[in-house]
Amino acid sequence: MTFLKLYFVFFKIGLFSVGGGLATLPFLQEIVNKYGWITSEELLNMIAISESTPGPIGINTATFVGHNTAGILGGIIATLGIITPSIIIIIIIAHYFSKFSEEHIVKSAFYGIRPAVAGLIGAAGFEVAKIAMFNLDIYMKTNKFIHLLDFKSLLLFGIILFLIRKYKKHPIVYLIIGAIIGIAFKF
Repeated sequence: MTFLKLYFVFFKIGLFSVGGGLATLPFLQEIVNKYGWITSEELLNMIAISESTPGPIGINTATFVGHNTAGILGGIIATLGIITPSIIIIIIIAHYFSKFSEEHIVKSAFYGIRPAVAGLIGAAGFEVAKIAMFNLDIYMKTNKFIHLLDFKSLLLFGIILFLIRKYKKHPIVYLIIGAIIGIAFKF
């Protein structure tokens, strides 16, 4: 039963996360909240690892969650679940796209999908920022505003943001810098 649930949960994520890896984040957050297969902290760590390793966030996370939940076979099944919709959709699109790509309704659909994807990515970014830069658990216990913000994380965020805007290096450079700072200062 666990294998079937893993497959269908990740099939749904693969089917509805239009726009790539970051668009999977709201669905992955649902796994944390609804199924408890991973924690919010594990999800945040998976995002960090997925961003710094080859492969999409969704596939890397599906493999991790599946393996964490049901071993190696669980990792394989969750990964198959998340990629199956893409394979089906790409086969269908490849067959029909050249015939219909210039149709007004197809162009309009793609025009409407873009802002929806941006909204999904923005919502996911908000969830990641909430976990990475705020101490909501501590704040809820103390009700002291000073405990709400994770000042070290906010400082690192500001520094990386500044470096990105000023130097425009490859994203992996900033991920490595963040990892080194995290290790050095024991974030």
